[in-house]
Amino acid sequence: MTLEQSVARHYAHESLERDIFEALAAAGKNLSHLAPADLAPIDEFHIGGRQATVDFAARLGFRPGMLLLDIGAGLGGAARYFAHEHRCRVTGIDITEDYVRAAKTLARHVGLESEVAYLHGSALEMPFAAGSFDGAYMLHAGMNIREKARLFGEVRRVLRPGGLFGIYDVMRADDAAELSFPLPWAATAQTSFVESPATYRRLLEGAGFTLREERGRRAFAIAFFEQMRAGMTQGAQAPRLGLHQLMGESAALKIANMIDNLERNLIAPVEMISVAV
Repeated sequence: MTLEQSVARHYAHESLERDIFEALAAAGKNLSHLAPADLAPIDEFHIGGRQATVDFAARLGFRPGMLLLDIGAGLGGAARYFAHEHRCRVTGIDITEDYVRAAKTLARHVGLESEVAYLHGSALEMPFAAGSFDGAYMLHAGMNIREKARLFGEVRRVLRPGGLFGIYDVMRADDAAELSFPLPWAATAQTSFVESPATYRRLLEGAGFTLREERGRRAFAIAFFEQMRAGMTQGAQAPRLGLHQLMGESAALKIANMIDNLERNLIAPVEMISVAV
């Protein structure tokens, strides 16, 4: 089994679409008249969910009509957000087939299938011509990608000169310390490739990018996971629709480990925005 197959297996969820729609119905949503915002509690599998995307979008400043690339698009929530709220056209790529299928189904249900497209494929060898996109972003995808230099080279290839590349990844604050596993993106260290901001900066520069700005979001992350943990301990009152559904039976342990690693200042989510030169 290749590394990418192992990563895809970690996220695989055969009943994903059924579980999402059952949770939407249980939350009182009308399945015949869904809006993109109805999906927000589950379709953005990164720290902070929709709020993190909104915050990051404000810094990226993508304009209506831009052609964007979403790397590691997952369930496609961020792509639908940029299409619906910022009037961009977005192509997402992801290695997990279950997620790609679900992303396409959810896009149809909210009427955005003509504004977004989702492909099953590798970010290390993307099926796009050089200079195909005005901008690109990835939200919590880099932690599963060992060959980041190759990844950034591919992103630079498909971006037009002057295009922005936004990254929102979990990064190392302590290079030596061992992380507590399992975590949302990996059950063990074998498929976890968390690197320091300094490594990201170096590799981005080597791939032909200039860093425009950087922001750490550690406090934001701790508050997010504390709120998620509190919601999961409410018993029968706990929300059915949420990111815990994507983490499976070990969701509580993954959340506890995230909080532990964050509070020990071993990791933190970081935003970086670079320009293709």
